[in-house]
Amino acid sequence: MASRRYAHVAGVAVHLPEQSVTTPELEAALADRNPGTRIPRGGIEQVSGVRRRHVAAAGQTAAGLAAAAARTLLERIGHAAPAIDLIIFAGVTLDAVEPATAHLVAAELGAGCPVFDVRNAANSVLNAVELADTLITAGRHRTILVVCGEVATPAMRWQVESEEDFTAAIPSYTVSDSGTAMLLQASAVPGVLGHRFCANSAHWREAITPGDSMDLATGVRKLDLSLLRQPLAERGLDWQDLAAICLHQPSLPSLHAFCDLAGIPHDRVVHTIAEHGNLVASTIPAQLHQAVESGRVQRGDLVALVGVAGGVSAGIVLLRW
Repeated sequence: MASRRYAHVAGVAVHLPEQSVTTPELEAALADRNPGTRIPRGGIEQVSGVRRRHVAAAGQTAAGLAAAAARTLLERIGHAAPAIDLIIFAGVTLDAVEPATAHLVAAELGAGCPVFDVRNAANSVLNAVELADTLITAGRHRTILVVCGEVATPAMRWQVESEEDFTAAIPSYTVSDSGTAMLLQASAVPGVLGHRFCANSAHWREAITPGDSMDLATGVRKLDLSLLRQPLAERGLDWQDLAAICLHQPSLPSLHAFCDLAGIPHDRVVHTIAEHGNLVASTIPAQLHQAVESGRVQRGDLVALVGVAGGVSAGIVLLRW
């Protein structure tokens, strides 16, 4: 009888653009471009908690940032691109409507495996990991590369008509560009322990025309967030048993509010929003990378990847690193 196969995260990597812009620098640039509009200094950080964001250079693409992170990861763990069975691109900012951005990443890496995209707002990477786990445990693939590239800063609003217009545009000033990569491999030892997802699609409009934060918050509150604890409860675990919780964070206030709503302890969460901004779908792998590189997470530790995204949806992936 063949032994059972599990999915294990072999590694994670991040690629950040060289250029970064502080919030005071951004507010000064906005004031220069909008001389007739008062730009309250410190307003962006006060509302969002963001002090710095990364900005892709001209010509840098989502696929290019994702491929750069993938190259770093593959070199670090001594893995060659031809050995990859499948590449999944999981991100919000695509380089083209067609073909799948995963094709562009594969071409840059010199990989000849099947590819496809997974796109579900900020939960894109979590859904890709869920899918990779399913494919590996089913015996369909042995090595799956999940990549994400986000070039979100072009969405910043540089022209504002009033102070109220500026306030409404603040979410656009929090976004940040990046590339991330995770490699999942077949293993005899469990790595991906479980996952759960839910959605409240009645509030999908907020993902297209953001602005009514009260309506979006109502959508999140209507999610069955109790399911986030299920993979832990099934194993006799609680949040305090985790070395780290990587949780999507579009802003500091929304992070705190979601933790309180879901019963997630603040001290277990890996914080990236202040120094890296809203990394969109790259947020969670970037947090996992930070936790591993800092020594906060070591091999054998338990980690939860928790997502909340426009649509509205939420989910969790429980890992043993």
